[in-house]
Amino acid sequence: MADHSLSRTQAATLRELNSSRPVKVIAVTGGKGGVGKTTVAANLAVSFAALGRETMLVDADLSLANVDVLLGLSTRFNLGHVIRGECALEDVIVTGPHGLQVVPAASGVKRMANLAPAEHAGIIHAFSELYHNVEVMVVDTAAGLTDSVLTFSQAAHHVLVVVCDEPASITDAYALIKVLSREHGVQRFQILANQTRRSGEGPALYDKLSRVCDRFLNVTLEYAGSVPSDDYLRRAVQRQTAVVDAFPASASSLALKNLAVKADKWSVPRGARGHLEFFVERMVGVRMDSETVLQ
Repeated sequence: MADHSLSRTQAATLRELNSSRPVKVIAVTGGKGGVGKTTVAANLAVSFAALGRETMLVDADLSLANVDVLLGLSTRFNLGHVIRGECALEDVIVTGPHGLQVVPAASGVKRMANLAPAEHAGIIHAFSELYHNVEVMVVDTAAGLTDSVLTFSQAAHHVLVVVCDEPASITDAYALIKVLSREHGVQRFQILANQTRRSGEGPALYDKLSRVCDRFLNVTLEYAGSVPSDDYLRRAVQRQTAVVDAFPASASSLALKNLAVKADKWSVPRGARGHLEFFVERMVGVRMDSETVLQ
């Protein structure tokens, strides 16, 4: 395995860079499968990269990974190899459109969805070894309420919840928000309506979810927008390309690029919310002394 250690001078430079420009971490999740979460995450990341942001897309669906397939990328290694100690995380990264850095997960490996706490810690340690100059990190989480979903969502600065016009989608999104807010301290969520078919459907879905959250939870929801159902999006998926590149004037492409412009203005808290957020800020640039990490 390659030596990824840094000199004191390099480490100090990275500390300075990270403190002056915090990394914006966005977890894209949805509570259930089939809402288009991965398509949103991939196109959002590509759009950030097209805006000139140094962007990393992390496939955190640790059993049904498909970000690399969606973007037509060839991969040799994935997070499964990192966890097994077969390579460093640096060796896993592949380059996508506009210089996007992609971290693929392991596809079709059931055990990856049920990692032991020590193995989750191994992922954290692996990311802490990375020294890429990253401005935005987009994390595509798995569906459901697995430990990995909660881990990566809690670690993010912003949680983007993707919903569609299905009762199960709203119910599962609410369940995810409830668990993250009551058990993990996440209080603010961005809501994106996906696969909308008519004008006004997006705000209506947001209002429906917002009403139930206002009644039972102490959280803040913000409407991130909507992405219309679009045949061009399906065609882009078949071509294994991002719709924002393949069909830039399509309705779904315009909506996803508008989402990136809006998300580009989302703030990044200066102080860490807790250990996991501290880890996320560390993992893209700053290597702390072991005494500090253990605090």
